[in-house]
Amino acid sequence: MTQTASTTGQAQALNEVALAGQERREQWTLLGLSTPAILVIAIVVLVPVGWLFYLSFVGSDGEFSLEHYKKMIEYKSYARVFMTTFQVSLLTTLICILLGYPLAYFLAHLPGRWTGLFMLAVLLPFWTSLLVRTYAWLVLLQRKGLLNDLAMQIGLWDSPIKLVHNMTGTLIGMAHIMLPFLVLPLYGAMKKIEPDMMHAASNLGASPIRSFWNVYFPLSVSGLVAGALIVFVLCLGFYVTPAVLGGGRVVMVATQITAILEYRFDWGAASALGVVLLIATIGVLYLAGRFFKFDSALFGKG
Repeated sequence: MTQTASTTGQAQALNEVALAGQERREQWTLLGLSTPAILVIAIVVLVPVGWLFYLSFVGSDGEFSLEHYKKMIEYKSYARVFMTTFQVSLLTTLICILLGYPLAYFLAHLPGRWTGLFMLAVLLPFWTSLLVRTYAWLVLLQRKGLLNDLAMQIGLWDSPIKLVHNMTGTLIGMAHIMLPFLVLPLYGAMKKIEPDMMHAASNLGASPIRSFWNVYFPLSVSGLVAGALIVFVLCLGFYVTPAVLGGGRVVMVATQITAILEYRFDWGAASALGVVLLIATIGVLYLAGRFFKFDSALFGKG
């Protein structure tokens, strides 16, 4: 009996060793197959980012210096730029949530034959250049634009109002461009919600509003968080729309970087701004990861 148990234990040990060796071989095989992709990522992403960090620590005399970061602390204009950037990004995200959640809910409950048509309307802006869409809003929102003319004709207001070259025009343009990035992951999360769950809540005596807030909304939060993160992070680095619709009055970090390079050709100062923005973006993602699980937020897993 003892000899049989010993033989069984040796066989299990040998089996575990064989499985461990096979697992190591698979890992090395996967590493070899992914090496070209890793090298491409290193060349395309890591090298430029590393060069950006390097330039941010090079002073005007060519030596190692923190002067660019000290200027961002000393001059209040830099703080205003970052405050504007986060303010615009946050407001755009909130507008997209207010507009995108009802739209995604509507799409998720459409009959199958209509879903494709309406989803095409959501994706249609992706087929047009970002610059073209931005200038289209400039034509619509300017003082003699179509929106002001229509509003005055129907009596909404008597004289043209300023809808462009300010925060209002910037938020309108950015919300229009960012809206599909919120709708798509939110729609995916809503389609995974079983209709029977809402029927079960109703059968248990819950009102439609209570069923929505207690059952439907929590199950759709994963898509909402994913879309909001995508919109917010993309807005942090936006340049074209604030530059065109903001008219120089809405200065975000990307706009400031362009101005520094155009007028001062100071790569160190521009790189320092880029580094701080990159660190701030990573910080936002880290904080979001502390409150929400990235697997559920980004991939819609429960």
